[in-house]
Amino acid sequence: MAPRHLAAFLPFLFLLLAGHCRGGKTGICYGRNADDLPSPDKVAQLIQQQSIKYVRIYDTNIDVIKAFANTSVELMVGVPNADLLAFSQYQSNVDTWLKNSILPYYPATMITYITVGAEITESPVNVSALVVPAMRNVVTALKKAGLHKKITISSTHSLGILSRSFPPSAGAFNSSYAHFLKPMLEFLVENQAPFMVDLYPYYAYQNSPSNVSLNYALFSPQSQGVIDPNTGLVYTNMFDAQVDSIFFALMALNFKTLKIMITETGWPNKGAAKETGATPDNAQTYNTNLIRHVVNDSGTPAKPGEEIDVYIFSLFNENRKPGIESERNWGLFSPDQSAIYSLDWTGRGNVDIMTGGNITSANGTWCVASANVSETALQNALNWACGPGDVDCSAIQPSQPCYQPDTLVSHASYAFNMYYQQKGATDVACSFGGAGVRTTKDPSYDACFYLDSGKISNINSTAPPAPSGSSRSLSAHFFTLLLPVLHIAVVAGIV
Repeated sequence: MAPRHLAAFLPFLFLLLAGHCRGGKTGICYGRNADDLPSPDKVAQLIQQQSIKYVRIYDTNIDVIKAFANTSVELMVGVPNADLLAFSQYQSNVDTWLKNSILPYYPATMITYITVGAEITESPVNVSALVVPAMRNVVTALKKAGLHKKITISSTHSLGILSRSFPPSAGAFNSSYAHFLKPMLEFLVENQAPFMVDLYPYYAYQNSPSNVSLNYALFSPQSQGVIDPNTGLVYTNMFDAQVDSIFFALMALNFKTLKIMITETGWPNKGAAKETGATPDNAQTYNTNLIRHVVNDSGTPAKPGEEIDVYIFSLFNENRKPGIESERNWGLFSPDQSAIYSLDWTGRGNVDIMTGGNITSANGTWCVASANVSETALQNALNWACGPGDVDCSAIQPSQPCYQPDTLVSHASYAFNMYYQQKGATDVACSFGGAGVRTTKDPSYDACFYLDSGKISNINSTAPPAPSGSSRSLSAHFFTLLLPVLHIAVVAGIV
């Protein structure tokens, strides 16, 4: 029988074995506000060379759409704010647009999302009342073409749609947007579409460096955790805090089941003299840690382990964008297609940070449970590690070498470290929504050995073998034994 601390993770097995955790996606935003960019065909080749699978564009430029034909790249296309009036007034306008701009190129070009309007609350012309009618007309056009279940419709928003974002649990939408927001949220639920938002920790840091540290903005392990006083959740980075502020705002309006998608985030590689944080090193560090955060399904403190899809802004520096210097320098590549800095899109390899950055080696480091989080947060993180996190937790079962002491902190520490080492001992892999902390002191004791770098093949070499040889088969074993219990839990609404 599983120890009492592991019993709570068993309901997760149903989700795990059903394939619930597919892993978050990371894509790129391909903006074209420049006069020196390579042709769309060359851009499509560059994106394939980088093994990027998801691309967002901001219109339905035919040359761009054609360039991605037969590439297996999934494309998110956009209806600009300037077209919302025509799209909202007449269905025939949308039908014609679909016939001319989408249907001739689909499915050779894999168009999976259409964004109707972009950051409408930031638009100098108030088009908010036009968005939902335009979205409905696009869905109607897709239904006529039989594509409404293959192409998802949504609209993107800036964080400015909130009136309050700190602490995250106090996240609330600006009441002046209620007239279009509620119908939009209802539309998203009805059409199983995500709430799309553009998040930029860079601006939080740049605008208030005395309150937001660079480490906190960059996912650095040296970041001092920020505690939400209402929930006790610990935030170790600004990205998670911003995502959760949206989640709590949605929850306050009873839309807590809506999936959140990040359609823009990133870090500038160059800025004006006063923009000291805008450097290639910081841009590389932020985007590297972001990808690892997404690939590892770290989730957020409010929703640990939940996958999230993210699009990095942006592919190129864009020399025609107005504003301060950083506005034109968010690219991963220069217009000549040379890389401004290297980026590992798998989230699992080693990337050379130009000046060291904050991607650290695991030599002599371990990950253990924090003593500064609530039991609930620790239990949730342990549940995830031993369930969707795919950690072999057999060593903390009764009679096994790491079962004693039979405490939540001890069991969680073992599970956290296993996950940490298996994921390459990256900074993000010890996050667990703030429940994990890195240490240079070996936590091994008696016959309980904690892995460190280079010893993953020797897991519990002195311990009796796990009942089924792997965490997946162990999970399957428990699932078989407890299927009647899980059935009751599902009927009762627990799972």
